[in-house]
Parts: sequence; C-alpha cells; structure tokens
Amino acid sequence: MPVSLSPVSFPSLRLTGASVLRDGALQARSIAFAEGRITRGPLPEVDLSGYLVLPGIVDLHGDAFERHIAPRPSAPFPIETGLRATDREAAANGVTTAWLAQSWSWEGGARGPEFTLDLLAALALYRRDHALTDLRVQIRCETHTVETESRLLAAIRDHGIDYVVFNNHLEEAVQMMETRREDLMIWARKAGRSLPEHMQIVQEARRQAREVPRFLCRLAEQFDALGVTYGSHDDPDGETRETFSMIGAKICEFPTARSAAALARAVGDPILMGAPNVVRGGSQSGNIAAEELIRAGLCDALVSDYYYPALHQAAFALVDRGLLPLAAAWEMISTRPAEILRLPDRGRLEPGMRADMVVINAETRAIEATICGGRITHLAGEAAHRFATLPQRTAMAAE
Repeated sequence: MPVSLSPVSFPSLRLTGASVLRDGALQARSIAFAEGRITRGPLPEVDLSGYLVLPGIVDLHGDAFERHIAPRPSAPFPIETGLRATDREAAANGVTTAWLAQSWSWEGGARGPEFTLDLLAALALYRRDHALTDLRVQIRCETHTVETESRLLAAIRDHGIDYVVFNNHLEEAVQMMETRREDLMIWARKAGRSLPEHMQIVQEARRQAREVPRFLCRLAEQFDALGVTYGSHDDPDGETRETFSMIGAKICEFPTARSAAALARAVGDPILMGAPNVVRGGSQSGNIAAEELIRAGLCDALVSDYYYPALHQAAFALVDRGLLPLAAAWEMISTRPAEILRLPDRGRLEPGMRADMVVINAETRAIEATICGGRITHLAGEAAHRFATLPQRTAMAAE
C-alpha cells in the first residue's frame, strides 16, 4: 500500500558535511536525493556539518496510535484525528515506515473486528490525501476468533494487509475471571460491556479451543497465497514458538521467555523485541529483558511497542552500554526490519533506494529532520535553519 505523494512534494537536494551511515560504517560523505530516491549528481546543497544521516526507521509494531485515538478509555476522538497525531509523532521520531498494531479480538471495543474495520477504512482515506509517514496496519489476530474467519480474510484482501501476528489473551482473561474479578471488570468497561457480558464472551471463546488449530492452519494457507507475512506474539516457551513456526508463522514477536527466542533462532525465525524494554532496562510487564536476548544474539530487530521515541533511544543505549557499534544498533531499527517485511527499497542509504533518512544532531542526539520517500516530514532545531537557507523553489514544507 504505497503512500500517494504529490509531485510538488519532492525536493532535489544534496546533504553535505554530515557523517552518513553507508556500508556498515559512518562515512564523511554527501548524500543526494531527487524524485523520492537517493541519487547522484550536482544538486542544491544543505550543509549538515555536525549531524548524522542514518536510514529511516522501519517500525514493525507500534500501538502508540491507541492513545491518540482514545487519550482516555472513556474519551475517544475521531480516528482521523488520531491518525494525524500518530503520523506527526512517528515522523518527529525518525520513523518512515510504521505498522500500527491493531487487535482483531473477541475482547471487543477498540480491539474488536468492528473497530478494526473502521480503522482500516479511515487509514485508507488518510493515506490517500494526508499521510507523511508510510503508515500500515499489522493485525494482531486473537487465536480464539474462529467465527470471524471470512471477515478477517476479506479485510486483509480489501485493505492489502501484509502483516499478521497471532495472539492469545484468553488464558489471561480466564485467570482474571477465576481470581481477579476487579481487573476483569476494568477490561470489560474498556470494551463497553458489563462484567457478566464480558465473562460470557470469554466462555464462548473458550469453547472454540478444539477448532483453533484448524482455524490457524486455514489462515496460514490463505496468508501464504496472499503473500502476507505472519508470526506470533508473546510466545511463552519454545514449544509454542515451534508450533507457530511449523504452520508458517515465522516471526517471533516479543517472546516472554528465553526458550522461545532460542527456538526461534534455532529454526531461523526473526525475533522482535520492544525498544522501550531496552531503554528502561527491562520489560514493564516483568518478562525477559530485551538486552539479555541481544547479548545472547537472540534478537534481530527492535520495535516501538507503545513509545516511538524509544526506537532511536534504544539504538544509542546499546552503543553507550558497549553492546553494539552504532551501525549494528541502527540496523536493528532500519535494515533488519525492512528485510523481515521484505521491503528491499528501504533500510539502507544507497543510490536507487527510497529516500528515507533521519538527520540527528551528533552532539545532542536529537532527531532534527526526517525525510520519508523524498519528502521532509519533520524539521526542527538548527537543521531547520540550515534547510531554510535554500532558495524557496527548492524548499519543501511538511504539512
């Protein structure tokens, strides 16, 4: 689902004086782009001495959009308003391609199929006329949603969904029902249900257990035919990861135990962890620390999860802690995610590639410019002043 861009949105510029990440190393060289692609040749120049120019960030899983659509559970705003705010936040944090992680679940409310369909329709309209960032949707399909199979596949076909992960919140709900009714009541209210109504939904989902394996296999077969990349979320152990891997759900997203990540590595499945986990030094939910997996070579890429700023912060944190050089750390939020989702035109700064790049103040590490598909989607600080010195005809204003 490529973003539609107006021809007037493409400046032709050469960025000089910066340290540019090329071929696995920071190099003192210029980089040029025109018509949305990285190119060569003489072009109007912007002096970016004192800056880093790095590949645009590719975020495979982010749910920060939820708080823009509903800042409080009882205070939702129009979806388009939330998408616009999400778009701006992503761009300000160097993200050039982003998957919004939207649940397709028996949980209902903002995680139910009806809301998902509304989000997909709103995003299609927003992308057509307004999007700065390449915004896409990752569907987080709850395993116990057998009765929604035809609707799910229709949504995937109609909206060109290219990424799905399987998720299972049912056991958590069952435990709440048995021991933590107050927590389940909060969950029910978020979905707009009474506690008895929510408990009935949970019981109905439990009754689908025998049908779930065949349901997942049918979906996997259809995903293969449609070219959808798929995986699983929150694998608790190696056995669960192996089961999903065997049906073709190769991406291991947020394994909660080392055994799940180890199994994924053994069979060649990509492993994703949350960037906030790295920045904070551990999981906010008490699961395995991302840094532990990175040290063990059991993590391929980092994603924003619930906080876009954590992406570039995590890369620099890995550098500061001596785990990785900057080139390798940045690959975890650019090159590797692009490879995992089969996007050969991004994640690297080479001639012919899509012009997705991030301009970072080398001293403060602040992101001061983001260029997405050849458009300047974010501009701030001293970098803004330097771009402003260009003749008006070459300047590009983000919306």
